[in-house]
Amino acid sequence: MGKKSKKKDKRRQDTRFAAAIDLGGTKVLAAIVDEDHNIVATAKVKTDVGGGSENVVEQMAAGVLKAARKAGIDPADLVTVGACAPGPVDPTTGLVSVAVNLGWTEPVELGKLLSKNLGGIPVLVDNDVNVGIYGEVVAGAAKGKKDVVGIFVGTGIGGGLVLDGKLRRGSRWGAGELGHSIILADGPVCGCGNRGCIESVASRTALERDVRLALESGRTSMIADLMAEKDGRMTSGIIDQAVREGDALITELMGRSNRYLGLFTASIVNILDPEMIVFGGGVVEKLGDLMLDPIRTVAEANYLQKDGSVEIVAAQLSDHAAIIGATALALEAYG
Repeated sequence: MGKKSKKKDKRRQDTRFAAAIDLGGTKVLAAIVDEDHNIVATAKVKTDVGGGSENVVEQMAAGVLKAARKAGIDPADLVTVGACAPGPVDPTTGLVSVAVNLGWTEPVELGKLLSKNLGGIPVLVDNDVNVGIYGEVVAGAAKGKKDVVGIFVGTGIGGGLVLDGKLRRGSRWGAGELGHSIILADGPVCGCGNRGCIESVASRTALERDVRLALESGRTSMIADLMAEKDGRMTSGIIDQAVREGDALITELMGRSNRYLGLFTASIVNILDPEMIVFGGGVVEKLGDLMLDPIRTVAEANYLQKDGSVEIVAAQLSDHAAIIGATALALEAYG
């Protein structure tokens, strides 16, 4: 073995590694990440929710072991594990209160169960959007910023707050539920049961609902044919294609959605005065500035302080944001 190889091995021995698990309704994405936020290896395991929470925890542990093998790391040498799950999470106990898309209607001691399955390695569990925005702060679009708000537009609208460099979780671990801010009095019913939440008027689900209603009323749009090719689903890719080809219906509906998001952003800025707003999610990833420019225009017109100093940017890390954020938080807690 040459001197360079020995030096490389020594650096690796001196490096702290953590595992991360991003738990979704259809898959578990596990990864090994070093203390400098570099992803060394990843592994995917299909999420089978039919066997209950204990079965899902076994799948999460299997994902970690698979990623560790790919990285050439003994799982026993991992410093900690950072995991994220949808829904309200108490990071001090690792308790997930409810996760509808996993079929968990009762609290699950995810941190405790996962640690047991991994031989006692300390586990930190947090909300998926919280760790996503934290990942963007430590290694992505908001690196170096102290006061950042994340808005993730997808099936719903999620949010996360980093204030004075720290993730703001709230007194009941519910801070950052931005999608359920009411922006339109007596608006559409949201999945949470309230009316007029920003999620009910500006998420991809809301856009698909409005497209279907327009088509049923006799409006024409290329999006009908595009959706037919996808078994009736309206994906982010379909929205992107229709917008770029100038489809009148989707242009109109996206314009309305972006106006709501711009007004919503202005309210957040006027309340919290952050340095940066980071927009993420599948629709933003596809459209980029085609979506963000109208949001910026509306937001900046409604700021109380109109100095243009608040940046509105797209997230950079995509699916890896949660992985990097989860390990960063876990290493801070247990490293």
